[in-house]
Amino acid sequence: MVENHKQWHEKLPFALLEYRTTVCTSTRATPYLLVYGIKVVIPAEVDIPSLRIIQEAELSDAEWIRSRYEQLALIDGKRMNAVCHGQLYQNRMSRTFNKRVKPRQFAPGQLVLKQIFPHQDEAKGKFSPNWQGPYMVHKLLTRGALILVEMDGEIWPKPINSDAVKRYYV
Repeated sequence: MVENHKQWHEKLPFALLEYRTTVCTSTRATPYLLVYGIKVVIPAEVDIPSLRIIQEAELSDAEWIRSRYEQLALIDGKRMNAVCHGQLYQNRMSRTFNKRVKPRQFAPGQLVLKQIFPHQDEAKGKFSPNWQGPYMVHKLLTRGALILVEMDGEIWPKPINSDAVKRYYV
């Protein structure tokens, strides 16, 4: 095999095989096992048969079909196990993330600055400001949404997430 970045397409099948046969941290299973329900037979085992390959080769057709049907019935259990592990993993990650998050508390009448997002017309380049305002909090909505009022009294029609505002100190 040529060691050149231009020949990446020749190395892709090997990278995919490695990814599909490696145990994932979140599910504690390989993607191959979750799709097909059995452990993968690597190409070396086909040339040099392992004990598992030899045992499967000596089965009759009826026995092989029965064992394969039992394996297929177990796939759902393995997938459910992987889903449970994935949910536990996500809960652990969110708990770890939420430890460092400080909730932002706003009150009506408080002055805030609103973040300028890159897709807005106000964003004009690298050296333009990242915040605009000040605005006043008019109303608090559920889940951290705010209704803002401009300093001249005009109420914004759309609510804004509290993550996109910060407190303004005079």
